[in-house]
Amino acid sequence: MVKIRLKRFGAKKRPCYRIVVMDARSPRDGKCIEEIGIYQPIEAEGKQVAFKADRAKYWLSVGAQPTETVRSIFRKSGLSKASQSN
Repeated sequence: MVKIRLKRFGAKKRPCYRIVVMDARSPRDGKCIEEIGIYQPIEAEGKQVAFKADRAKYWLSVGAQPTETVRSIFRKSGLSKASQSN
């Protein structure tokens, strides 16, 4: 199963996350299939999220399942397909 989830990087107590497409069995910071965006929770409200909407829509269309956190990020950004439940 393929999931769209967060991959952590950044310094201690200064987290940054990449929005990535990964095999569900791989570790959190393991090898990913594709990096589609970035999420920085410490930044100002307008600068927190940046992702490739076309790639996110593609992966959702072929059956990749977003995690709850990624689903809420997509929903806040206006990506309608992610707001649909499983």
